[in-house]
Amino acid sequence: MSLEKSTDKILIIDFGSQFTQLIARRIRELGVFSEIISHKKIKNKDNNNYVKGIILSGGPLNVYEINKYSFDKKIIEKGIPVLGICFGHQILSKVNGGKVKQSKHREFGLANINKRKNSLLTKKFFNNKKKTKVWMSHADQVSKLPKNFNVVASTNNSRFAIIENKKKKLYGVQFHPEVTHTDNGKVLIKNFLFSICKIKKNWSPKDQKMKLIKNIRDQVGVKKVICALSGGVDSSVVAQLLNKAIGKKLYCIFVNTGMLRKNEEKQVVETFKRKLKINLIYVNAEKEFIKRLTNISDPEKKRKIIGNLFIKIFERYAKKIKDVKFLAQGTLYPDIIESKSVTGSKTSKIKSHHNVGGLPEKMKLKLVEPLKFLFKDEVRKLGLELNLSKEIISRHPFPGPGLAIRMPGFITKEKINILKEADYYFIQALKDHGLYDKIWQAYAALLPVKTVGVMGDNRTYEYLCLLRAITSEDGMTADFYEFKKSFIQKVSNKIVNSIRGINRVVYDITSKPPSTIELE
Repeated sequence: MSLEKSTDKILIIDFGSQFTQLIARRIRELGVFSEIISHKKIKNKDNNNYVKGIILSGGPLNVYEINKYSFDKKIIEKGIPVLGICFGHQILSKVNGGKVKQSKHREFGLANINKRKNSLLTKKFFNNKKKTKVWMSHADQVSKLPKNFNVVASTNNSRFAIIENKKKKLYGVQFHPEVTHTDNGKVLIKNFLFSICKIKKNWSPKDQKMKLIKNIRDQVGVKKVICALSGGVDSSVVAQLLNKAIGKKLYCIFVNTGMLRKNEEKQVVETFKRKLKINLIYVNAEKEFIKRLTNISDPEKKRKIIGNLFIKIFERYAKKIKDVKFLAQGTLYPDIIESKSVTGSKTSKIKSHHNVGGLPEKMKLKLVEPLKFLFKDEVRKLGLELNLSKEIISRHPFPGPGLAIRMPGFITKEKINILKEADYYFIQALKDHGLYDKIWQAYAALLPVKTVGVMGDNRTYEYLCLLRAITSEDGMTADFYEFKKSFIQKVSNKIVNSIRGINRVVYDITSKPPSTIELE
């Protein structure tokens, strides 16, 4: 019997929220197994004896447009505890006789919430003043409380911000406890799991490793797999998972696009071919990529060209290896969220990732993406479980398109060489000053702007270099790292004095949102 069928679990019914996987992630962090199922696919019979609690996710829908969703009320009438979050809170209220309407005042961002009564759900959730801050994201709200429900907490704009029917173990929250912006949000989820659902801990990184290995074996069978290896933590973890799952049927292909960081191709070959003894094919496609990207400035076109060319190269080598049916890659959940909706809902596409939205519609190889529902820090923990070195696990994220999306505008060999040097000096300075591991991602970018400068008695007219360093937990949200003035000044001087082609350095202090981490 599979893990999903034989293990006590929390069932998450997904209504298309971009935060659904964050709910699952918080549950995993608390040591409990969960399963996500789309509201379009859930049926009453799916409620098996191993489901100890149900969470209804948020989503872009609204409950008074009944044609856009279907929900069987019987699913939540079996005595199993239910927690509705945002849209899920509104669904829970409506199917139990309450009313939902468009809010007079929309709530997006932080809001103060005030305690009205005690509840198992909110034990240790509020501060000593019976208040806390929560993250709101809604334009509708419950306007009439369902029968036999009580108000647990309110905000200025949401009278029914937390509600409960203690007897039936039904709970609703208008805010998002799963996001880090909500103070003690994890405490609320913990209370639901252990105080209300009474579920026991049954999940660990080792369980996750074994489940992912099993999933790979179930998907690929005895067929050969090629793995798109970049040397970063994501593709490295995928390679190790595949190595554990299928052994010699794995062929890793490392493509040098010409837009890697300085000396990166040498480091990758050394690590994977010589140290880890993984079957590695090195492809130098620098000229091919740069030729295809010549005179292309649109960022979406860049990503599409890179994604298509990667696939052509992989298919080319798959023919040489013979009997290859699958392509494995290190796609993560934030990549999917930015590129397309996971559940088919109306979530917004932000940009194509070369290994998601950038792939061609027709491919001869089927995809294997074992990490597609995980976040970066979870992948790092999994890497430790797979005995990968700290050097690999702690590497900052590096995009598949490489430096191509860190130089807005046209790509030239000269600009690539300038950017490689600037990035090298920046990253090396972080390591020399013990800052590298404190930062989630850092890089240099070359902007398509030239400015006038003066060096000695001479006028210069050279590129502007942008530095970016951010802190984050999962890549969904991020903030800039606050360097000391002396450090950033030292780096700026080093770049300007050492690299011909750059005469000005700026530091990006924009968070995500509203910006994305990469420029393109």
